[in-house]
Amino acid sequence: MKARIRKSSCCSSGCCCGAEDAENSAVQQNIPVISTEISFKDILGAWKVRWGIGRMSYTVAPGLYAVGSPDRTSPVLVSANYKLTFDSLRKELSALNCWLLILDTKGVNVWCAAGKGTFGTDELVSRISATGLSEVVSQKKLILPQLGAVGVSAHEVTKRTGFSVIYGPVRAKEIKKFVDSGFQATEEMRTVRFTAWDRLALTPIQLMQAAKSGLMVLGMLFLINLFAIRLFGLSDFIIGAGSVMMGTVITPLLLPFIPGRAFAWKGWLVGFIWTAVFVWFRGWLVSDNLLLGIGYLLVLPSLSAFLAMDFTGSSTYTSFSGVIKEMKLSLPFILASSVIGIVLVLIKSFMA
Repeated sequence: MKARIRKSSCCSSGCCCGAEDAENSAVQQNIPVISTEISFKDILGAWKVRWGIGRMSYTVAPGLYAVGSPDRTSPVLVSANYKLTFDSLRKELSALNCWLLILDTKGVNVWCAAGKGTFGTDELVSRISATGLSEVVSQKKLILPQLGAVGVSAHEVTKRTGFSVIYGPVRAKEIKKFVDSGFQATEEMRTVRFTAWDRLALTPIQLMQAAKSGLMVLGMLFLINLFAIRLFGLSDFIIGAGSVMMGTVITPLLLPFIPGRAFAWKGWLVGFIWTAVFVWFRGWLVSDNLLLGIGYLLVLPSLSAFLAMDFTGSSTYTSFSGVIKEMKLSLPFILASSVIGIVLVLIKSFMA
């Protein structure tokens, strides 16, 4: 439901804000007013998306929104139409009167969309025109998220629209402080952090993706067990599931502390330590089970490495060119090690 923009008595400087003009403009363009309160439905939706449920359809309509009682001089914040991003921003805007210009990033967050080009110059220029932003506001400044800078050519936006681009703080929770300071960002606001909590928040979807592949593996093991001499049992499941956890949870959690730069190497190292300890504990390095032990030492750390490398797309530690280079170098080794390891494990399973 579309809501009317409420009148504002005055702006922060004490002079008339032209709220009546803003109200009339908003009514004419049917601009919705959004709440800064997060509902249970929003929390549930965010939880589902974290686990990969409905991820590709979790969006809001691109366009212009109002927060509080904005007028023609109120700041314009630009963001993506991924609802998780949209909600993370609006919940930090209580007691702030502003406009939100939401770009069509195809349901992708700002940082990833900037890399893909959907949070970019052309989309920003097009959205300014489509919403008639110039008729809604008199000031000519747009506040963009800092992590979206790679996708936007600021001088091109100014040339084509007359709006200048200001890059805001990294974290949405500092938006109000940034606005109140006259759009001056401190060094702390500019610092990109990727804490253990931030990394853990991204692991559920990695686990869900691994679980889908794991179901196929379990199906294959079930068929193999119909003919194998050495059956795959609980120990095999534990060591395999542990390797998945090493790549999807433990490696991201300990990312800054694991030696090396390549994510594949970090995942392989953690996976190797886990596999080696489990193989030694189960006594799979003695002559009767040597093929099994060596096979697992080849295939399972490679699995952890592959899953850890998938995390490069979620990390602020990487660049696009660096990810491509790592994949070219790592994938051949991961594939070769996995194939050899699987062959050794299968040989042992069909040997008396």
